[in-house]
Amino acid sequence: MIIDFHVHWVPSDVVRDRTKGQDVAVRYEGGVPTYIFHPRLGNLAQHVETMDEAGIDISVLSCGVGFTGTLDDRRRINDRTKEILDKYPGRFVGLAHIPPLGGDEAFRELARAARDLGFKGVAIESDVQGVTLDSRELWPFYRSVQELGLYVFVHPSLKALGIDVMQDYDLARSVGREFGLVMATIRLIDGGVFDEFPRLRVHMSHLGGGIAALLGRIRSYQDKVFWGTAGNERHGRLPKRPLDDYFANLFFDTGGFCGEVNAVRAALLEIPSSQILFGSDYPQEIRSGEAVRTFIQSIEGLDVSADVVRGILADNGRHLIGV
Repeated sequence: MIIDFHVHWVPSDVVRDRTKGQDVAVRYEGGVPTYIFHPRLGNLAQHVETMDEAGIDISVLSCGVGFTGTLDDRRRINDRTKEILDKYPGRFVGLAHIPPLGGDEAFRELARAARDLGFKGVAIESDVQGVTLDSRELWPFYRSVQELGLYVFVHPSLKALGIDVMQDYDLARSVGREFGLVMATIRLIDGGVFDEFPRLRVHMSHLGGGIAALLGRIRSYQDKVFWGTAGNERHGRLPKRPLDDYFANLFFDTGGFCGEVNAVRAALLEIPSSQILFGSDYPQEIRSGEAVRTFIQSIEGLDVSADVVRGILADNGRHLIGV
């Protein structure tokens, strides 16, 4: 079995409205590209064809236009995701979209998505309208997620923090998004989120923004005495346990690097292999079944055991989606 934990879709009518007959259309915010629309996003039959060509059994769906908008907007996205699950039984798993800061009404929608629609997780961005993931403002959201037995999928913010210094060269998408994921991962740990919600499971996209390459430095800066910040209210804070202990709460998918396998190699040097999930980021960074299959083959060709490969391609995340 192969499970793709990072797959996008957008309703076909939204795609048509955005592209207006063109092959692609890019949404700009403040002069910065934030999202690309193209027909594959709305063609779920083509999603299934691509899965079959690549050998993927199940794909976990999040919606690119579900990270923003009103609660009613996101409720409609949830309902349309459910229609996809019903049309292609057994092939897709749904992730809920709600405004995480939306209070009780939003949490009731989250409960509906879990109990009535059968979704297994909820998708959010690496910051929520500029609110960082360690903020106490988000703790009611985490409490609701934990009580419902869902997991959180963290996608990079489509409008990256620090976007004012990323006005050129498509830096916000190519680099800024990964920076946001690294920061979000550390904030979840050092900010005490997992200490407060020990059963919370969080899936970081894009291998946590390639965090493996930075973990040596990040671990060093946990020594607050050495770096002179012990006792400082903001910079001297530490979680209750060593940083690496919290990897038990975290999962990292292989998307985000356009099918390049070296990022996966780096992750395996620093992150427990049991916490790595296969993700393609189809149909954004990879847009053909052949390319997805090539990526899978490159993972199968890594110098690791067959058990590690099976774990990445399916077994590590089965419990997240109940298969």
